[in-house]
Amino acid sequence: MSGVAGNIEIMNTFAAATTAPLAVRMRPRSLDEVVGQQHLLRSGSPLRVLAEAGDGQAGAVSLILWGPPGTGKTTLAQAIASSSGRRFVELSAVTAGIKDVRTVMERALNDRDLYGVATVLFLDEIHRFTKAQQDALLPGVENGWVTLVAATTENPSFSVISPLLSRSLLLTLQPLEDEDLATLLKRAVEDPRGLGGTVELSEEALEALVQLASGDARRALTGLEAAAASALSSLPATEEPGEATPPVVTAEIVAQSIDRALLRYDRNGDEHYDVISAFIKSIRGSDPDAAIHYLARMIEAGEDPRFIARRLMVHAAEDIGMADPQALPIAVAAAEATQLIGLPEARIPLAEATIYLATAPKSNAVITAIDAAISDVRAGKFGRVPPPLRDAHYPGAKRLGHGKGYKYPHNDPLGVVRQQHLPDELVDKIYYQPSEHGNERAIAERLEKIRRITRG
Repeated sequence: MSGVAGNIEIMNTFAAATTAPLAVRMRPRSLDEVVGQQHLLRSGSPLRVLAEAGDGQAGAVSLILWGPPGTGKTTLAQAIASSSGRRFVELSAVTAGIKDVRTVMERALNDRDLYGVATVLFLDEIHRFTKAQQDALLPGVENGWVTLVAATTENPSFSVISPLLSRSLLLTLQPLEDEDLATLLKRAVEDPRGLGGTVELSEEALEALVQLASGDARRALTGLEAAAASALSSLPATEEPGEATPPVVTAEIVAQSIDRALLRYDRNGDEHYDVISAFIKSIRGSDPDAAIHYLARMIEAGEDPRFIARRLMVHAAEDIGMADPQALPIAVAAAEATQLIGLPEARIPLAEATIYLATAPKSNAVITAIDAAISDVRAGKFGRVPPPLRDAHYPGAKRLGHGKGYKYPHNDPLGVVRQQHLPDELVDKIYYQPSEHGNERAIAERLEKIRRITRG
């Protein structure tokens, strides 16, 4: 056999083994094969109970699996089905309707009553079902005709009707850790269901695939499949193909096959801190273009979007503060949107918040004020609360002089009265000193007038 013919035979063998996507072929056949989500797979957990319950046994509750794409929702459902021996029916809310749901319910009821066979209904993307379609699930779930395992990438509190939520147990899946993704990729390279050892994976390529996956197992396996196909397509001709060393998937092949540059970015290394530092300093420096650049680098490198959102909230309070009081609500809204919708859509509210904060007026007066106050307290610079400000509601307080002489500001036409609020030891202390930027310019003018009245 010539070298070219041998290569063709290897390629044909590889193609025959890959009629289904690699991510589908590598789905675990039992819960014991599942990688990641160990917080849901401990002994006695609802998932274990459902998987270990025999046909016709009671005790299994309906579940709603909530998590980002590629975290194993479908995998867990199918592993449960193969482990439990129950009849497994899979529907997708994208294509199924009320008629399909009712057909499944009728069949499940008949199988239970006539044959003692229990049914697990896996409903993918339940958030796409309308209220009426979700209502159609209720009789079967409530009466135990089916055990529902529903999957969603959106917050069930907003996308699943309350009656169904109350009858189900909500389980939250997390993005896979880097170690879990590496385990999956190595398994896929060696497993006969996967690539069966037809390629080797370099350490650099493994790290690149893990980095590009960003916690998504499906994305990791799809990237590996593309890179492996690329490596095999360039297999050189040999005289004895059976003795040929398998081609090596390198980081360069990964970058070429996925058509994405491999960013030098380690979520636990120096580059992580350098990029987030540059991101914050660009916002502080009012440079939205640089800030967006570093945001894109973090997103493409697989940074946790919730980490980015947290930094935006901190920056809004620390470096903008009262110069633009809307900065913090906008950052919080971006963080909530990121939690609800996840990537890739979350890149949009994150970018919106980044641009808003970068173009907002800046002031560090808030953090300066609270840090100065904390410093005084830690140094022992505090005294007793002035008697007029002390609580006078409990029995005997008035006899101690608590509340005596307190001036109620609402009784004054200006709404502000001269009154000592700080302890005697700090009576003239000023912590908050607003800047002349943005909203704080107006605050500074008003506060100067207020202090002339309250302090005299």
